[in-house]
Amino acid sequence: MGRVLLLVFCAAQIVATPAIDFNRTHATHPLWTRHARFHLVWQIFSQCIFAAFAGWLAWHSGPGIGVRFYFAVAIVAIPLVGFLLATVTRSLYGGALYDPNGILPLRLTVLGKHIEVDGNLVVVVAGLMMLAGIVLVYCWQDLVVAAGILLPVPTLSALG
Repeated sequence: MGRVLLLVFCAAQIVATPAIDFNRTHATHPLWTRHARFHLVWQIFSQCIFAAFAGWLAWHSGPGIGVRFYFAVAIVAIPLVGFLLATVTRSLYGGALYDPNGILPLRLTVLGKHIEVDGNLVVVVAGLMMLAGIVLVYCWQDLVVAAGILLPVPTLSALG
């Protein structure tokens, strides 16, 4: 199940990354310089290729599947961790989480205090949490197999 979940995660990265970034707020933003657009499109293609490779590593059966699974997780986590590093170091290079001409952060009032929540940051943190959950599912499967425990597999009739 962990391998299936990782494959779904990889597929989501392959579909969501271009869907989010190939639009007027990012890659085709009229105020962005052509060179900035080039770097973004390079990042999009790289991230999609990494996710496809990670999906192949996780899904391809054979010897070393455990090592390949964890390597695949590391590969798809790298862009997410890179985003977090860019977030915490943005004061060093004058960066921002959003462009005033693009998608603005969600503005919330919590206990009378106004806060802004960046959608990208929420998605990246959620993605890393999902990856951690996928690893836990995979580890749990390994422990069950190593212990020789046979768990009942629910059938469709039992679910419904």
